[in-house]
Amino acid sequence: MADEQTQNIIQPEIEEETTVDLPYRVILYNDDIHTFDEVIRQLIKALKCSFEQAKSYAFEAHVKGKAKIFEGELSECLRVTSVLEEIELHTQIIA
Repeated sequence: MADEQTQNIIQPEIEEETTVDLPYRVILYNDDIHTFDEVIRQLIKALKCSFEQAKSYAFEAHVKGKAKIFEGELSECLRVTSVLEEIELHTQIIA
């Protein structure tokens, strides 16, 4: 009788745990120290973007207080922030 009960036990399926690597984002904060030209130049250097795109990011940070300027892998976000922080721009990496 014990053998009949053990045969009726259903074994749970084993699921593999999967993780999703969400992209990280770089946030640039407004400050009252740097000129638009300084910020735009550094954004172009960090992001390798056009003048117009850099100008748009700088204006958004100025008006809204912050701007999401980059999204990608953590290593790339660290590279971008290190370039921006060369002139002491305030940045943050968020997940």
